Amino acid sequence: MNDNFTIQQVSWSTHGSQLRAVREQVFIHEQHVPLVLEWDGLDDKAQHLLALSGAGEPIGCARLPGDGSIGRMAVLKPWRGKGVGSALLRKAVLIYRQQGIRKLTLSAQMHAVSFYEKAGFEVCSEPYLDADILHVDMYLD
Repeated sequence: MNDNFTIQQVSWSTHGSQLRAVREQVFIHEQHVPLVLEWDGLDDKAQHLLALSGAGEPIGCARLPGDGSIGRMAVLKPWRGKGVGSALLRKAVLIYRQQGIRKLTLSAQMHAVSFYEKAGFEVCSEPYLDADILHVDMYLD
């Protein structure tokens, strides 16, 4: 597999099917998140980041509702550990910084806390369950 990829800033109206494909694979099939929780009605108004392989296949995504929060970060299993998640996160932070938003927040699954800490995020809550998966809130100021 070729490890090159690109990150694009997209909208749900133009790239929803590609974003949906990544999130369905990661959240619904792998992590068993209920459909009603994944498709929460917030996608239309949010900005999205889409990672595409060199062949143009969707391999990762993130959702930016516009309030400084970053959510729905997902990378397909064959692409994990290849810098896709880090590139998505860096782009999300850059977009918010360009909009003048200083405090960024996210809800991290416990297994991903160290990933976000490497990017400078700090844990700011006790662990809690979301979709039966243990999470903590994190922030970057």
